[in-house]
Amino acid sequence: MKLGIVMDPIESINYKKDSSLDIMIEACQRKYDLSYILPTSLHINERGAFAEIFPIRAYRNPDKWFDLGDPEIRKLSELDVIIMRQDPPFDSDYIYNTYVLEAAEKLGVRVVNKPRSLRDCNEKVFATEFSQCCTPFLVASNKDLLRDFIKLNKDTVIKPLDGMGGTSIFRLKEGDPNIAVVLETITNFYKSKVMIQRYIPEITEGDKRILLINGEPMGAAVARVPAKGELRGNLAAGATAIAKSLSEKDLWICSQVGPKLKELGLVLVGIDVIGDYLTEINVTSPTCFQEYRNLCDMEVSKKLLDCIENL
Repeated sequence: MKLGIVMDPIESINYKKDSSLDIMIEACQRKYDLSYILPTSLHINERGAFAEIFPIRAYRNPDKWFDLGDPEIRKLSELDVIIMRQDPPFDSDYIYNTYVLEAAEKLGVRVVNKPRSLRDCNEKVFATEFSQCCTPFLVASNKDLLRDFIKLNKDTVIKPLDGMGGTSIFRLKEGDPNIAVVLETITNFYKSKVMIQRYIPEITEGDKRILLINGEPMGAAVARVPAKGELRGNLAAGATAIAKSLSEKDLWICSQVGPKLKELGLVLVGIDVIGDYLTEINVTSPTCFQEYRNLCDMEVSKKLLDCIENL
C-alpha cells in the first residue's frame, strides 16, 4: 500500500504520546510504501492536487524515531490512501487543506477521514446530533440565552467551538460574580457562538475517550482523570490516564453514534463520555493510541490499518 500521512512537524512530536507516529510505525512493520506530508505543502494547480512528499521510516525508538528521505513534489493521486492527521485549530487553512484532499479523493485516493465530513462535523456541535446521548446543552452567542441556561441548570461548563486540549473551558455556577466577564470574553462580546453544557459531576472519575474504528468501538476506554483542583479531563491539561471497561451506557452511546460515523466516512473517531453523557466527537486527529496499548493492551493502529486495507 502507498500510504501518505498528513501531519504536523514530526521532529516536534511527543514520542511517548503521539498517535500519528504509532500509525506510521505499524505501517512500516507492514512494509507499506510510507510518505510524510506537511499540511503547508498541500496545493492544487491546473494539473491536479500535489504535495511535497517525503519517504519516511518510523521506529519505536525514543532516541531516533524516524528517517526521512529526499522530498519530491508529487501528485497525491499516486498514493492509495492518505490519513489526515493535521492537528487543530480547525481554521480556514485546515479547511483549504480538506479541499486539496478532496481533489485527490475524486481521483480515487481514499482519504481518512473523509474531507467533506471533516468540514461538516465540528467536534463540539456534531455531538448535538445525538441529543439523546447528551446532558442539557446550548450552542449560542446571545447573552440572555446563555444567562438563562446558567440560571436554569445552576452549574455549567462553557467552551469555545474551536478549542482543543482543554483550552478556554470555564465552569460557571449561578451567582458566580465572573459570569459577565467570562461570557464577554469567550463569545467575543456575544458575537461568537459557544457551547454550554450542564456540569457533569462524574468528571472527577475521568473523561472517557473511546476510539471507534469504522463505527465500532475499541473494547475499552481511556479515562483522563483531572488533576487535583482541575476541571479539565485533558492530558494536555495535566490529567492522568487510566483504563476503564466500557459500561452498558458507553456501548449504547457507541451504538447510537457508530452507524452515522460509518455513513459519513469517519473511519477514525474518538468520542468523549463523562459519566453517562456524550460530550464531544473528535474527528480531526483523535489521540490516545499509545495509552490504549500501555493501559488496555489494545493495538489501535493495527485495527485501523486492518480496517483501511479492507475498505
